[in-house]
Amino acid sequence: MPGHWRPRTDLVPVFRVQNYIPASNWYPFLPISCNFRSYHHLAFSDIIHLTMTIREQIEQRESDYLSRYATLSAESAGRVRPEPPCPVRTIFQRDRDRIIHLCQAFRRLAQKTQVFISPREDHLRTRLSHTLEVSQVARTIAKALRLNEDLTEAIALAHDVGHTPFGHAGEASLDEVYRSYDPQAHFAHHEHSLRVVDVLERDGRGLNLSQETREGIVAHSKSMKDLQIDLEESTPPTMEAMVVRVADRIAYLTHDLDDCLRTGFLSAQQVPTAVTKVLGERHSQRVGTMVRDLIEHSLDQPRISMSSKVLEAADALKNFLLEYVYQSPRIHQLFDLYMEDDEAFGEINASVPADLQKRARQVCDYIAGMTDRFARSRYLQHFLPAAFPSFEEL
Repeated sequence: MPGHWRPRTDLVPVFRVQNYIPASNWYPFLPISCNFRSYHHLAFSDIIHLTMTIREQIEQRESDYLSRYATLSAESAGRVRPEPPCPVRTIFQRDRDRIIHLCQAFRRLAQKTQVFISPREDHLRTRLSHTLEVSQVARTIAKALRLNEDLTEAIALAHDVGHTPFGHAGEASLDEVYRSYDPQAHFAHHEHSLRVVDVLERDGRGLNLSQETREGIVAHSKSMKDLQIDLEESTPPTMEAMVVRVADRIAYLTHDLDDCLRTGFLSAQQVPTAVTKVLGERHSQRVGTMVRDLIEHSLDQPRISMSSKVLEAADALKNFLLEYVYQSPRIHQLFDLYMEDDEAFGEINASVPADLQKRARQVCDYIAGMTDRFARSRYLQHFLPAAFPSFEEL
């Protein structure tokens, strides 16, 4: 360009000219570059000087680079309550930031069980560290497959915000007792995670996340279905949601086994040979084997796939942990207490609903939001004699 002209540093210009040659060298970081023919003779009026926000630049780069199976930020279905776009962050980046900065249920995950209830050992996983490991595994896969990392991360960070205290065992127990008061109801943590971000956070206003993040949250759960069957039958709304769905299984299988071996709850000799022979004997080997296998079989494909050998080993590990590790503590007594004792219900709401189903819904929300420590402290307060040592002394 002429020597006296200088581009602004706060905005990135995009030039639309009738005759141009792409891929400019003088301004290589432009999302749409121009190399003008005889630009010395080009009148300024021939150039339409537009500006793009940082968000629009990111969206343009997504369009240029991401896989055709990726979810583009610019093509999002939006939010339940429309909002003006951010000039810097895409819609999925804003989702991620709201989960981290505004979601109290996300922070409470630090005090919720992964495998060991209220562990004394400082280095065992909690529900929060599990969430971070899911996010890391999912982002690694998404980057390799050229999917939308921001959407993947947002789904991963929020996927367990509706989890109960005491892990999957607590979830089964809460579902059972909730049904006893309302036969038409049920509890599933993935559905409750959506309820948390839609209804319960921010005093009932929710986080107003994008449709894609919301759909990914509710689509992440597989229960204890074999991964081989799940990959064949499931139809998540986006590839990013499918990545989180599988990353969740990869993360908890590998780190739950690692915690059990670390504490001596299991010995290395107990782990089935069919698992160690295929996935490896160390934690990093097991994670790496499954992630690399998934990437190799899913690259440039419309679905997530893995080899039958690795899938069989992963399912064998899941069945082994299901038999030896995952157990079911009961939390019926707390639920019964809040349903039958109006004074105790005052912890939840000063106004006691006359409708039994409404009361059960509020009790379910309350218990599902508890951390392990808080649930145990409520139990000790209501069911143990006054002379019994406090929770902090146990």
